[in-house]
Amino acid sequence: MAIVALHSASTGLSALSTNIDVIANNLANVNTAGFKASRANFEDLLYQMKQQPGVETASGDQRPAGLQVGMGTRISNTQYDFTKGSPQITGRPLDLMIDGNGLFRVSIPPDRGNGVGYSRAGNFFLNSDGEVVLGNTTGSKLDPPITVPQDATNLTVSADGIVSAQLPGQTTYSQLGQLQLATFVNPNGLQSIGGNLYIESAASGPPIEGTPAQGSFGSIIQNALESSNVDPVHELVDLIKAQRAFEMNSQSIQVADQTLQVISNLRR
Repeated sequence: MAIVALHSASTGLSALSTNIDVIANNLANVNTAGFKASRANFEDLLYQMKQQPGVETASGDQRPAGLQVGMGTRISNTQYDFTKGSPQITGRPLDLMIDGNGLFRVSIPPDRGNGVGYSRAGNFFLNSDGEVVLGNTTGSKLDPPITVPQDATNLTVSADGIVSAQLPGQTTYSQLGQLQLATFVNPNGLQSIGGNLYIESAASGPPIEGTPAQGSFGSIIQNALESSNVDPVHELVDLIKAQRAFEMNSQSIQVADQTLQVISNLRR
């Protein structure tokens, strides 16, 4: 009956609406440093089994295929694309980029993510206490914390994450701290909380921590930022496909409605 078509098409409209939301968020963050694009994954729903496959027919033969009618679709999950964004040279000594695997560790309120957030954005600042903080709304501090003295000059960050600077009266550089990175077995299980931050979840597994340029961890590039990895052309193509699919599902609803109207007019 056309009733099934109505319900199936309505699930398509709902799923495609969510897909358009995901694409719109990707396009909105095309200039967000370290942003990772997301993709909506679809899955089909339950099926009505009208004829079972493999059943013996009246002639003694075996039915080669059954008759199944699907009940629509839904969004199963959103999946991050963790491919590296292109480098953007800025010349700021506290702009840092991870060349390879890993995320920066920052401190967040303890009621979320056990007090530790993770980010690919490397736009760091100094707060009023000289602490290195992430350039988001809350100014999340690096974890472990690194403090730069007010009179320090020539701040440098090595490829292996050692933060150094020259202090007054010294001819050599003094080490101020060591950056730490983290990776996850399943980075797609990370939970986005806004502010360029992720927190771990049961799906992501616990963080694997280490130093930059060691093992599988990427190295640090100073004076550069990682651009968003959103491909605007690809997203616009996906947006057009989603729009056309939305229109076709709307057409399915109209056809189902016309069919029901014909049926209801049979009594006249």
